[in-house]
Amino acid sequence: MENAMKIGDVVQVLDDNLEGIILKIQSDNSIIIETKDGFELTYNQKEVIKIASDAPKINFEGNLSKVLAEKETPKKTGSVLTKLSKKDPMIFEVDLHLEKIITGRNQNLTNFDKLNIQLEEAKRAMDFAISKRYNRVVLIHGVGDGVLKSELEYLLRRYENIVIQEANYGKYGFGAMEIYIKQN
Repeated sequence: MENAMKIGDVVQVLDDNLEGIILKIQSDNSIIIETKDGFELTYNQKEVIKIASDAPKINFEGNLSKVLAEKETPKKTGSVLTKLSKKDPMIFEVDLHLEKIITGRNQNLTNFDKLNIQLEEAKRAMDFAISKRYNRVVLIHGVGDGVLKSELEYLLRRYENIVIQEANYGKYGFGAMEIYIKQN
């Protein structure tokens, strides 16, 4: 079987923008991969696909680079660290966990009601960020089953001049998305 996965193979996660190298194959058909960011994650073999090590890489950050390049103003002096600290774009963080939005009255709400409250909060946050000219918005949606995340992606497609990507794993974990807003 030529396509059998083995340790050292490069794989891509089917339902996420993640790729890594197989570190361990376990007897229950799960595998442990190491991402390019150094995280070790466990997936079922059916959740990943083996890719050729010389396959062309899809650059998801190409559009992001263009947006950020337009925002940067040329600096005359200073090191890289100085540039980052002098002109850090404004970031608007919004935690969409239900207990952060409403307190004490979520016992009688249906899942549909809870989702709508979270989506309304996200829409309100995006409209506020655009009106106040924020460059970046981080929506903290949590890991869960992925329903809120997919609904947020659907909601955000209505906005123009934005770029969406996964937020910094080190700071936010796996349950956040970062939106770059291209302001005129």
